[in-house]
Amino acid sequence: MTALSPDMQPTRAARGQSHWQTLVTQLVGLIVILGAWWLVTDVLKLYPPYVFPGPKAVWTEISYGLWGTGPQDGKLLSAIGGSLRRVLTGYVIAVLLGVVVGLLMGAWRPLRTTLGAYLTGIQSVPSIAFVPFAILFLGLNERAVLFVVILEGFIPVALAVSGALLNVPPALRVAGRTLGAGSLGLMLRVLLPASVPSILTGLRTAWSFSWRALVGGELLIAGAASLGEQLEIGRNTANVALVLATIIIIGVIGGLFDSLLRAAEGRVRRDYGLEVPQ
Repeated sequence: MTALSPDMQPTRAARGQSHWQTLVTQLVGLIVILGAWWLVTDVLKLYPPYVFPGPKAVWTEISYGLWGTGPQDGKLLSAIGGSLRRVLTGYVIAVLLGVVVGLLMGAWRPLRTTLGAYLTGIQSVPSIAFVPFAILFLGLNERAVLFVVILEGFIPVALAVSGALLNVPPALRVAGRTLGAGSLGLMLRVLLPASVPSILTGLRTAWSFSWRALVGGELLIAGAASLGEQLEIGRNTANVALVLATIIIIGVIGGLFDSLLRAAEGRVRRDYGLEVPQ
């Protein structure tokens, strides 16, 4: 095992200290938000509980929904499982399609100037606008939700791959040609590996788009275990605590997956020499 050089050890220690400082800052911010929430709802009582419940009521909904043992408990846990299954299925399909289409757009200029422009325009349309079309075309079922999830995830990946290929330094193209790489070899062995950092940024964007599209689509699916269904149940029963609990869970799950992708992106960027470890 190779020992760290003396000049690398302070850098590794500084990075660890920076991470701890970030965690402490985030924890302090969370405490401040919870304190302000508790002050407004439980101390000052500026709003009635059925309009704006306090942290305790929302935590009760979360605890019952995740690990409760009653006949109506555990609903949030099954909803999380159903939503994750749908979004991961749609996200994987979107990434695969996006990479293939992005490679084709990067290699063929006519396709890039036509399809690329259309995808950019479609990306500006809110995902919820596609839900009625998906329902009319595919029916009120999970396929409609998957369609919206795949569409919202596919476009950022395709545009990211195409743009990343175009931004590869010309010197790498010349080097690949000089070493005898053909068109396919140049694409797969030179251009695509050089584009990985930019593609990972597109994968993060695709995740956020897919996650938002999933919840919007699930609001219209009746009877399926999903976070969108929990939001609809909370609305129909005027249970604001359940709505807030579900929103918090949606935010936490989305943030966790984004953090994983962000960590992978940062690691790759450091390996490629695009970031200096701090």
